[in-house]
Amino acid sequence: MASIEARDLDYALAYVDDDVVYDNVPMKAVHGPDAVRATLGPFLDRCSQIEWIVHREAAMGGVVFNERLDRFLIDGRWIEVAVTGVWEVHDGVISLWRDYFDLAAFQRQMS
Repeated sequence: MASIEARDLDYALAYVDDDVVYDNVPMKAVHGPDAVRATLGPFLDRCSQIEWIVHREAAMGGVVFNERLDRFLIDGRWIEVAVTGVWEVHDGVISLWRDYFDLAAFQRQMS
């Protein structure tokens, strides 16, 4: 999460498995680090600042859940999205990264 906030996608992707599934639930899931880069990269490039504020977090075995507010500073204004994230971690890398959020609320702020 810190590497995403620092807008360092290369560092973040060092923590994902070669077969990672990245699933932004209201959108289409993608597979593999290159697909994650293609999905996230153009959006993160638009952001001058990123904050992921974690409100609650729980872990059980290799599964981590968190409830957070994702904030993105784009063109001088903050876009805020309530997100519930789920990660499955195996052998020290993320094999599943799933985020649940309201796509319509995000799109309203982006317009």
